[in-house]
Amino acid sequence: MTRTKDGTDARYLQVLQGKPGFKNGLTRIFKHPLLVLVAAAIMVLALEDSGPVSGQIRVSPARKTQQRKTPQSRYHTAIQSGRTAVRELMKTTQIPGLSVAVGVNGQVVWAEGFGLADVEQQTPVTLQTRFRLGSVSKMLTVAAVARLHEEGKLDLDAPIQRYVPSFPDKGQPITARQLAGHLSGIRHYQPKDYTGGRNIDFTHYDTILSSLNIFQDDPLVAPPGTRYFYSTFGYTLLSQVVESAAQQNFLDYLDERIFRQLKMAQTVADRPELIIPNRTRFYERNRDGRILNARYVDSSYKWAGGGFLSTAEDLVAFGSAHLQPGFFKAGTLELLFTPQRTADGKETGVGIGWRIGSDAQKRRIIHHAGSINGGRAVLVIYPETGIVVALLSNLSQTPAAVEKEAQALAAAFLSIIEKPSK
Repeated sequence: MTRTKDGTDARYLQVLQGKPGFKNGLTRIFKHPLLVLVAAAIMVLALEDSGPVSGQIRVSPARKTQQRKTPQSRYHTAIQSGRTAVRELMKTTQIPGLSVAVGVNGQVVWAEGFGLADVEQQTPVTLQTRFRLGSVSKMLTVAAVARLHEEGKLDLDAPIQRYVPSFPDKGQPITARQLAGHLSGIRHYQPKDYTGGRNIDFTHYDTILSSLNIFQDDPLVAPPGTRYFYSTFGYTLLSQVVESAAQQNFLDYLDERIFRQLKMAQTVADRPELIIPNRTRFYERNRDGRILNARYVDSSYKWAGGGFLSTAEDLVAFGSAHLQPGFFKAGTLELLFTPQRTADGKETGVGIGWRIGSDAQKRRIIHHAGSINGGRAVLVIYPETGIVVALLSNLSQTPAAVEKEAQALAAAFLSIIEKPSK
């Protein structure tokens, strides 16, 4: 990845520099009085056509959705029922904007944006709208771990000090496998991370190594390997392992070895200081149920565990790469999707990062969800049937509803795929 002297991703500058000049475009319009009248009429019609106000959110029916034109005839019924379900979900949960994509055997058969990316400006969600992934970002990190493992550059069972010599010894070895499976004993967030003059959400960390200072001197919550304990900080440490094993900046490695190869052009780090085209605004609900702008967060302390932006289509492309050998070797997929065990033999339900479970019909699913200030994300993979579903929203505090909706959407498509042929 090429960066400017101030660290800006050069791709953002290229996008901005490629935009037609606003001033020149406006000047051209005002040279033609008829165009002025047409523009004014369009504005009046748009205002008159505005939909009803629901809470604080005004949605124009004419701009509600954008969908991908794909061969849909076989899945028409599933798509129609999916649209209805998504709109009902948004109505009951007051989600301002949402994006959905469904893939079947590597092909996107439905992708659509709903609602608003920016409530104040009435900007609709499009297929290019970038949402926060929250902890779904962990699966992107797992892909980097898997790639380095395949290349023989990362030993999953070596003490992490092989890759991060400065990390304090905890009395027992901690491994990359344990970090990825939340078995390392590294702690998760604590109140002290947001009080006492230090709020990690408001702090920018120039390097991953510097962000380790947040937790590296704290005691483990349990001896490594003995207890499942979810930890985003464990992934922060894992990203430093990746950076050292790859001998390359963590974000650059993911961009070059994962995102570009899978054509995930809309997936980037959520850098608050940069102008990132198509980044949604972020919202949360207060105690009174009002929709407000979400609290600020600088994710530089958790790129690996919750710091990426993406689109539903990009996530489906990513999930589809896990359906069969190709991007990863067969043995690697088995490794990722095999539940780890604690020292006493209990299955955790988590492999190398991925959660392994089943849906209501007992079909095996590989999945992960994410929740962050102003965002909720879900990625579900049905490896036996080739279905991948991604659902992204720009509202916090909608946990179970969005996850259930993703599985319900998958079920609608599965009912068609699994229907016996006549």
